[in-house]
Amino acid sequence: MSTLAVAMFVPAAADLAVGNDEWQVFATGAALTLFIGVMLVLTTRSNVRNLSLRQAFILTTLSWVLMPAVAALPFVFADLGLSYTDGFFEAMSGLTTTGSTVIIGLDQTKPGILLWRALLQWLGGIGIIAMAISILPLLQVGGMQLFRMESSDTSDKVMPRAAQIVTAIAVIYVVLTLLCALIYWLFDMTGFDAMAHAMTTIATGGFSTHDASLGFFGDARIDWTATCFMLIGSLPFVLYLQAVRGRPGGLLRDSQVRWFLVIAALAVGSVTLWLLRADHNDLPAAAQLAAFNVVSVITGTGYSTVDFSAWGAFPLALLFFLMFVGGCAGSTTCGVKVFRFQVLYATARCQMRRLLQPHGVFIPYYNKRPIPEEVTTSVMGFFFLYVIAFGFIAVGLGMLGLDFLTAASGAATAISNVGPGLGPVIGPSSTFANLPDAAKWLLSLGMLLGRLELFTVLVLLLPSFWRN
Repeated sequence: MSTLAVAMFVPAAADLAVGNDEWQVFATGAALTLFIGVMLVLTTRSNVRNLSLRQAFILTTLSWVLMPAVAALPFVFADLGLSYTDGFFEAMSGLTTTGSTVIIGLDQTKPGILLWRALLQWLGGIGIIAMAISILPLLQVGGMQLFRMESSDTSDKVMPRAAQIVTAIAVIYVVLTLLCALIYWLFDMTGFDAMAHAMTTIATGGFSTHDASLGFFGDARIDWTATCFMLIGSLPFVLYLQAVRGRPGGLLRDSQVRWFLVIAALAVGSVTLWLLRADHNDLPAAAQLAAFNVVSVITGTGYSTVDFSAWGAFPLALLFFLMFVGGCAGSTTCGVKVFRFQVLYATARCQMRRLLQPHGVFIPYYNKRPIPEEVTTSVMGFFFLYVIAFGFIAVGLGMLGLDFLTAASGAATAISNVGPGLGPVIGPSSTFANLPDAAKWLLSLGMLLGRLELFTVLVLLLPSFWRN
């Protein structure tokens, strides 16, 4: 809360610098948010240093609900004509790095609001990295305990304490953001556009300062830069820290990274060939379009340069599937995550071998290490809940009157934190502004579920969780 309050002063300064009266909105919102934060600190002071498992679940979920609740205030009080429902949707989309938006007319929007949107995604990106390193493995959410066991091995330990790891990664996060902004600026973006887009690129968030997203610039150099930094943001940041500390080979040796890059490369190659066959584009143009949009979807960034939903049946089906894949654990991306597909594949492969050799002993491996049974069970449970949650949201959207493509892609884009959906209503060239309020609240719930890996939220619904 206090971090959000301090962050609000940045867009306030931007508006004040250009003589925009909306700086008062951010100043007032910062004061109110700081007051709430201080009150929470004062009312929860105690001598207890360690949180119980139940307290950790409650604190994590409530934090990700309360933050967008107060981050929505500038959207509501600014001269945008947004209701609180719209403001909450925009703030939840920002902090969860989803990238779905209800704001129309970004090209005419004041700089403070544009900067606030970028800051929300940037803070959400580093927030999810910190959570993936220090909280989710302890909560044993969806197989994330696999990374706790890896980090507890002294041979792989980067630093002795999680707080030190997060601090060091935050420095790398800032450096990568500044490097991305510098390259954007060198490729003729304004300083403001370069910084705003750098924050949402490295966070794989996708908020832009223009309605046409990066298509506004029409520059292949910018598209390729965004593609590279979206990929950078989708890889485990712990491996960057290892590289800085003299072990750069970890990035190439990590099986999760290799799987992710192979999946992305195959998808880009397939879409490139489709575009060459269907539209007779020249190879560089087809490769640029395919690489940018495929990487944008698989990383959950949500930038767009064209309406890829009009490319035809094959790209549409492929991109819909890629919405669920996501990047690597410990990155800024969401989705199912590649390591879960690896665990599922290794388990299924062992099961098929047992069918052929019933008395054989087959052990699934991840990164050349045996996968514990509790991790396999947790991952399979995650897949089951992911499908159920997707179906629940899609059916709910259908009950609210949305067509099948809008409901299905809306559910997918929310729970996978991708951003744009498919079709004319919420496609890459559209916003979510025309959806009913009930649909926006349901999609906000989907974003929360996807960002917190389902279990963190759904465990609170169990009656046994609340029993003493």
